[in-house]
Amino acid sequence: MLPVFFLTLREGLEAALIIGIVLAYLQRTGREQYVRSVWGGLLAALVFCAIGGTLIFLALGGLSDRALKLFEGFACLSAAVILTAVIVWMHRNARNLGKDLRAAVDSAVGSKHSWSLFGLIFVTVGREGLETILILPGMRSSGALTSSQMTGGIVSGLLLAVVLGVAFHRGSKVLDLQRFFRYTGVLLIFFAAGLVAYGIHELQSAGSFPVVVKEVWNTNGILYEKEGFGLLLKGLFGYNGNPSLIEVICYFSYLLVSLWLFLRPAKSSETPAAA
Repeated sequence: MLPVFFLTLREGLEAALIIGIVLAYLQRTGREQYVRSVWGGLLAALVFCAIGGTLIFLALGGLSDRALKLFEGFACLSAAVILTAVIVWMHRNARNLGKDLRAAVDSAVGSKHSWSLFGLIFVTVGREGLETILILPGMRSSGALTSSQMTGGIVSGLLLAVVLGVAFHRGSKVLDLQRFFRYTGVLLIFFAAGLVAYGIHELQSAGSFPVVVKEVWNTNGILYEKEGFGLLLKGLFGYNGNPSLIEVICYFSYLLVSLWLFLRPAKSSETPAAA
């Protein structure tokens, strides 16, 4: 559950901050009449994401064993790329988020149509939800999660995100957002590297990816990947007790490149992120 919890906590907190910024700006500029459009756009985005996520997971039940392996392989690889891209982009652009949102709100309400602001919130929050929906199937596959575990991780992450978002916008200093997004960003990059390794493993199991060297090492006698702490590491970071050569190469290559992109100092032409 932990990867799902951290993912939904991070994405949910981003959405909560977006809503908070928009509501605070509307109140500060005396345009409270548009607040209803914000809540309407948020509700529509949540319904859209819930329906989309449900349809995706229902569709997985009708796949054959090989088709499921292929889907899991490509889903894990796609989820890793999407997750890393979102983390790096947010890290580089978060400082401008409030400014960009306020400009978008001005443009939307300037049209005198509440539907414009409704659409802005729907698209902005819906994008956060869609990113999460695209990542979750890969996380479920790599961690062999049950439906109840998935639901528990999603609900607990979102609930804590709402609590932290409300606390932050009421002036609470309970959370250092810059450190929170930096630390969770690094953690999720490790999750993403595990998704890459598991995706490669599933494609190899389906016979659609070369193996080269089947087993580089075997530590299952010391730390079994399907029990206890080994199972926890498998769900969190994609631990494999007997990985193939390509799995090892892809895991460490992806991890090192992603960490470099995320942690490298911002260039003079870039705006460093506050989150």
